Amino acid sequence: MKDNRILIIEDEESICDILSYALRKEGYTVKYSNTGSKGVLLIETFNPDLIILDIMLPDTNGFNICKDVNRKYRLPIIMLTARNDIVDKVLGLELGADDYITKPFDIRELTARVKTILRRIGQSSDSTLKNIIYIDENIYINTNSRTVYKDEEEIKLKPKEYDLLLYFSLNKDRVFTREELLDKVWDFNYEGDLRTVDVHVQRIRKKLDYTSSSIIETVFGIGYKMGRG
Repeated sequence: MKDNRILIIEDEESICDILSYALRKEGYTVKYSNTGSKGVLLIETFNPDLIILDIMLPDTNGFNICKDVNRKYRLPIIMLTARNDIVDKVLGLELGADDYITKPFDIRELTARVKTILRRIGQSSDSTLKNIIYIDENIYINTNSRTVYKDEEEIKLKPKEYDLLLYFSLNKDRVFTREELLDKVWDFNYEGDLRTVDVHVQRIRKKLDYTSSSIIETVFGIGYKMGRG
């Protein structure tokens, strides 16, 4: 197994200890920081494969860090929140988080979500797929490198955004409900709000759409589809 590195940015020592122990037991290399500023420095030196990020930190909030990380890197983020507040969750997703979990949480659920995200990122492309998938004449996906290009310029997508875009591109002209997309792309027993799908579609559109058209069409009353470019 690849020696995946996980960075925890969390100010509660007991949570850091529990998470570190559980994740190391799974074979991951783990470091943690109890402040946002130290955590940001560790991103540079530790080079993590995934970040577990608390929203409430003593020197900043997780939303600021999430926004900054999303702007500079292509790293999956699981956000921790002490409140079961849909506003917090939606804001985290809009800023680039891939998942969120509410405290108190079951450590088995969190490690399962970590495994799911890292497994998806590490999977090599299906041998039956072509290396390049064209969405239209100007936008294409390189499945080997998990990269997306628009007008020959690489467009940085978060892991979940990439997975959703790839799923649409492999099922062009098929209409999906939000529930179906949660089941197919978020491949664990996801209990989040259906708005999760809307947020990710909006983020993909913002990065890839031209002003005159959208690569992912809204099918009113049902869900979404990707037409043939």
